[in-house]
Amino acid sequence: MKVKYFAWVRERIGVAEEIIEPPADVRTVDDLIGWLSQRGDAYAYAFEKPKVIRAAIDHAHVKADAAISGAREIAFFPPMTGG
Repeated sequence: MKVKYFAWVRERIGVAEEIIEPPADVRTVDDLIGWLSQRGDAYAYAFEKPKVIRAAIDHAHVKADAAISGAREIAFFPPMTGG
């Protein structure tokens, strides 16, 4: 699946997107964040506060317990503000 990173998540990891193949036991967005966090210091830093990270699966905002099975694209970004 393709994973995209935005704003400071991207800056901390150092890439805008990548193709990954998480293990079968990674079933939810929260599981994926945990797995990504173990991929190195940059990922650990980007996901050090997983409760503030927002996610979208195939362009639809989802909660941390959303299943990732069948997802073509998952995006991670910090909370947004604006008006």
